[in-house]
Amino acid sequence: MAKIKKILIANRGEIALRIIRACKELDIVSAVVYSTVDAKGVWVRKADEAYVMDGDPIQAYLNYERIIALAKEIGVDAIHPGYGFLSESAEFAQYCEDNGIIFIGPKPEHIALFGDKMASKVAMQEVGVPVVGGSEDPITDINVAKQIAKDIGFPVIIKAAFGGGGRGMRIVAKEEEFEEMFEAATNEAVKFFGKGDAFVEKYIKNPRHIEVQIVADKFGNVVHLGERDCSIQRRHQKVIEIAPSPLLSEEVRKELYRVSTKAMFRLGYESVGTIEFLVDEDDNFFFIEMNTRVQVEHPITEIISGIDIIQRMIQIAEGDKLIFMQDEIRTRGYAIEFRINAEDPRKGFQPSPGKITTYLAPGGPGVRIDSAAYKDYVIPGNYDSMVGKLIVWALDWPGVVNKARRALDEFIVGGIPTNIPLHRKIVRDLDFIEGKFNTTYLDKKLDDMLEDMVFDIEYKEEGEDNEEAARVAAIVGAMNYMRG
Repeated sequence: MAKIKKILIANRGEIALRIIRACKELDIVSAVVYSTVDAKGVWVRKADEAYVMDGDPIQAYLNYERIIALAKEIGVDAIHPGYGFLSESAEFAQYCEDNGIIFIGPKPEHIALFGDKMASKVAMQEVGVPVVGGSEDPITDINVAKQIAKDIGFPVIIKAAFGGGGRGMRIVAKEEEFEEMFEAATNEAVKFFGKGDAFVEKYIKNPRHIEVQIVADKFGNVVHLGERDCSIQRRHQKVIEIAPSPLLSEEVRKELYRVSTKAMFRLGYESVGTIEFLVDEDDNFFFIEMNTRVQVEHPITEIISGIDIIQRMIQIAEGDKLIFMQDEIRTRGYAIEFRINAEDPRKGFQPSPGKITTYLAPGGPGVRIDSAAYKDYVIPGNYDSMVGKLIVWALDWPGVVNKARRALDEFIVGGIPTNIPLHRKIVRDLDFIEGKFNTTYLDKKLDDMLEDMVFDIEYKEEGEDNEEAARVAAIVGAMNYMRG
């Protein structure tokens, strides 16, 4: 297969900028599409070529027929979808292939398989991966769903069959709550995914959420790059990710790696992908889903392994063999990623788009920022609320926690509320410091954390003088640092 010379990035924000940087290092021309509201995005300026997509700002990144037409017009060899938007659309991947353009990701059939939670569960079970007990097919009939729940026993969890990211998901503790929760889950699934089909599974209490990063080429070589712990979540949405998990026994870790690589080899998977598991209090683990794309949290794996995951995706799509085998991969130290979102903790974490009037990013050894934000950048209300990602690394767990405190205290974003104050509370919490957390951690502690949460500034309207706010931010950062 010929080398890729030009890539169109069908995405926006920090992931578009991340892919642009990988392209530059591989001497590949980068092109981006962008909506009219993203005209001042830093990734638009950093790309070699940029093309505005007039009209609806969401459809600018979802109308794949229009995107492919542009790709053919400007002569690209391949398209990288990033995460979100079209990244897990089997139809888009197939449409790329049908039009002679390389889709940088898995084969369409694998995207389709793992986009169907029930089909993927069956497929993984057939190749020896443990799964959670529950319904075998997507359900729309509430009476059928209720009977399955009674058969497997409460508590159960209802999940959207054709979606993810915590949408269309409800935990049901007892039978009397089931009908109300089922209707709420399926209505949300229709809203976000267009289908209300759901499945019912046994709910695992107090689990850890562990995911294994897979890289596989077109020649049957499959390796893992270790695991990430994504247990710290709010409403099933990941807030903090850690690599490797400080909670996992070596025995369970090795078995997770074994079943993951074996499954992907037997299924003939290509490209990068992430297999997600729940690990219960007795160290039993169960497959829950697979993401057939680059993950938001991929930087922490890059940091501990030294492997550029985006570049590997591109080279695999070109048809190259992996340049390393499993015994050549060495991970070192611990890395933590903090998702910095424009949301107001004092108002139920509602998204808070607006203009960034102060932007002071942390730095120093072991600190990485993946962000497209800058002073005077306006976070639009049309997309997710992510400002960026703070990634820290150190040789051991106490060291990385200390580095996280220091970096978070340095990170000042003014003009809009963010969740940085929440992150500062978490890294000072004794259970977090001792590595004692699971998926219920934040739900249990959030109210107490919110009570005495310290905010950097009072958010001012656009045009107001922010010199005093910046001064207060610096003082608060110093106070946080002294608190340890």
